[in-house]
Amino acid sequence: MNQKPTKNYQSTLLRQNWLLAGAVIVLAAFPLVFVRGEYGGSDDQAKKAITEIQPGYKPWFNHLFEPASSEISSLLFASQAAMGAGVVGYVIGLYKGRSQSRQQSDRKSSE
Repeated sequence: MNQKPTKNYQSTLLRQNWLLAGAVIVLAAFPLVFVRGEYGGSDDQAKKAITEIQPGYKPWFNHLFEPASSEISSLLFASQAAMGAGVVGYVIGLYKGRSQSRQQSDRKSSE
């Protein structure tokens, strides 16, 4: 029941993983290379809306770090989102693995 994967299966799996990683990179780079336009975020839209509603508004505090361009700001935001998704995925996988390990040990002890 607990068979080792064959060498051919492992190489196929490795090739599929590299193809998926390449596809993700291409999908992430495509808009940056081929789509021309402005990469404005919700902060800029909120600032514009606030100044329209109340022109004399002064912010409570300023940014600790101001990126050089909106593209860098978008990159930082996307990187934070990716890291957060990675942490959430890791934790979910960790708990699922522990649960499966516990179930397998329970089955072995009952046999």
